[in-house]
Amino acid sequence: MKLLLSLLVLFVLKTSAQELPIQVITEDIPNRLAFYAINENDQDVDVMLTLTGTNFRQSTGRPRLIRVPGTSKVHLKTIILTRGKQPNYTYDLAVNDSLSGRALKKEAKRIKVKPKNSITLYITEACETCDSMLVTMEKGKYKFEALRLNENLQVKEQLKNSFATPLDSISTPIFNLGGRLYTRIADYDQLLETLLKE
Repeated sequence: MKLLLSLLVLFVLKTSAQELPIQVITEDIPNRLAFYAINENDQDVDVMLTLTGTNFRQSTGRPRLIRVPGTSKVHLKTIILTRGKQPNYTYDLAVNDSLSGRALKKEAKRIKVKPKNSITLYITEACETCDSMLVTMEKGKYKFEALRLNENLQVKEQLKNSFATPLDSISTPIFNLGGRLYTRIADYDQLLETLLKE
């Protein structure tokens, strides 16, 4: 019984913890290859990239932990390619959510992440707050789609059957969050609260 209880507690702790998948992407630079970490989570992490392989040169110093803030992209390392040869490499990425005071803090570029449920903002002719909502959403961390209904008549035609009143008379933003329509979301904070409930 104690073993079963211990396993249950371990399972609950493991499933409630936020997953920390960090992507490594590369960008070609003339005669070089740059490695970046992409953190699509809200939690900051420290990462250490170790490269091995042939047909490239890299710094001989020991790899160090580099801080990658939540929802950001950070440069990890750049290698110099051997002229006329294709680089052959493998890498090991150590990810640590216990932040070290000794980790390098490089410039981080904020990125937009895909929310759990897709976000579409439908903008009507009469919407009074849609433009300010759009500006706030563009500054936010989530990817979204915005459609002006007067420019998307096919979407407007599909939506009109979902509302008792004519679409052009709705003066609030219309949101589609993962397939559900909302007309009572007044500001960005309320949008985030609604996303968390979904």
